[in-house]
Amino acid sequence: MSGFNVVRFTVKNGMDEKFLSENNKFNFDVPGFKHGSMIKTGDHNYCFIAEWDSASDSMNAEDKMVAMLDCFRDTLEEQSTGGGVTDFIVGDTVVEYH
Repeated sequence: MSGFNVVRFTVKNGMDEKFLSENNKFNFDVPGFKHGSMIKTGDHNYCFIAEWDSASDSMNAEDKMVAMLDCFRDTLEEQSTGGGVTDFIVGDTVVEYH
């Protein structure tokens, strides 16, 4: 089964266009990456959801993903979780629904 990572973002007021523009520039040529989507979950709130061959592939891509984050880090608010500008989780699939 696949692995997934989910990254939650809160964008600063007035920075949505830059946030989305920077995200549209990325080429996810990373081993194990299958596909991903950025979804809008509310005013200035977004969530990136990606499917990988395995959760370990996502973790192995951490350096590339942090480099991508650095391109738009200035558009993001600190998360209330105290973990910086993202709320990041990763794991392997345990149940699939069809």
